Amino acid sequence: MIVDRDNWQEIFATIKKNKLRTTLTMLGVAWGIFMLVIMLGAGNGLRNGIMGAFGGIATNSFFLWTQPTTKPYKGLKSGRTFIYDNADVEALKKLPSMDIVCPQNQLGGFRQSNNVVRGLKTGTFNVMGQYPEFILVMKKDIVKGRFLNQKDIDDKRKICVIGPRVQEVLFKKDENPMGQYIRINGVYFMVVGLTRVSRGGQEGQEDAQAVYIPFTTFQKAFNFTNKVGWFVVKAKDNVTAEQAEQEAIAVLKERHKIAPDDKVAIGHWNMGVEFGKLNGLFSGIELLIWVVGIGTLLAGVIGISNIMLIVVKERTKEIGVKRALGATPANVVSQILLEALFITAIAGYAGLAAGIYCLEGLNILIGHEDGAMFTNPTVDISIAAKALSVIIVGGLIAGFIPARRAVAIHPVEALRTE
Repeated sequence: MIVDRDNWQEIFATIKKNKLRTTLTMLGVAWGIFMLVIMLGAGNGLRNGIMGAFGGIATNSFFLWTQPTTKPYKGLKSGRTFIYDNADVEALKKLPSMDIVCPQNQLGGFRQSNNVVRGLKTGTFNVMGQYPEFILVMKKDIVKGRFLNQKDIDDKRKICVIGPRVQEVLFKKDENPMGQYIRINGVYFMVVGLTRVSRGGQEGQEDAQAVYIPFTTFQKAFNFTNKVGWFVVKAKDNVTAEQAEQEAIAVLKERHKIAPDDKVAIGHWNMGVEFGKLNGLFSGIELLIWVVGIGTLLAGVIGISNIMLIVVKERTKEIGVKRALGATPANVVSQILLEALFITAIAGYAGLAAGIYCLEGLNILIGHEDGAMFTNPTVDISIAAKALSVIIVGGLIAGFIPARRAVAIHPVEALRTE
């Protein structure tokens, strides 16, 4: 029946006879698909931007730092401060749930800056003591040179890796910083690597003005001796970040004589937990988008169903003649369903194409800036396939009720219809 020439002639004749009515009805379906695609694309753009803001942080990682105790324990008063040390690093590494343990230090403390000098130029930057494995937890893009390595740690080498803002302030525009020296608190460090910013907001600004120094060199050069500021930890792939975090906190509490029920003394932030929350949020947003989009599409489908009911009523006598000449109920049903499906498919495809083109235009307009909170608002092929499936199902639903009504008409009564 799909390739029956007579059927298609009737369909086109009906559409041509009622151009305005058909166009307005098709517009409702096209608008529904258009809005569905636009909303899904916008949701993806928001997801890409928010997830990108984490800058490649491992999703099974967490951070640990110290805070004043809130409960007395083993003869020690509450409000006591304590400091992590190198022995804590080894204790955490022995836990079977730990994959990577990176102790961290920063001149001036967390998110504080320090003067860095080169010749007559001076800038205020974040001077960090790091381990090479740090980039396996928090991705850093190296555009020149290299990052820290184990040899730098073992030999306590006075080298550093700098961010783009450091290069901009301390070096000339076209000057290559590799192999050059900068001075921090009277100690000279040779630049061996240059990073680029891959995150937005405050985190991106900190990355841009960071100076990374081997952790062991940092402790020796700046008299940090045995001190550790905080930890960046990555759990093994077969262990949840929450489980690894609890094990690490338990070990650190025992080592520093902190009450087991003191929930404040060891500050912590878990990427696994936050990542799960975000995934749940965006899944909810996507579900809401589909509900709203399908609801809008349903309104267009109802319009097509109403139009097909009118078409059946107008062609009652014609249907009666077909039945009298031997047309089976299946012939009549397929004719009505084919017409409804054709109108829906054309309108749906137009709305789908318009939505994709608009998203591509928006994508070009906003660009692909690193760290942007809204980026790449496009839909992939699977989304397009789902939208087309909705179109097809909608077309069949739109034609089903009118088709049943057409079959229910008795041929004799249909022939008597004026």
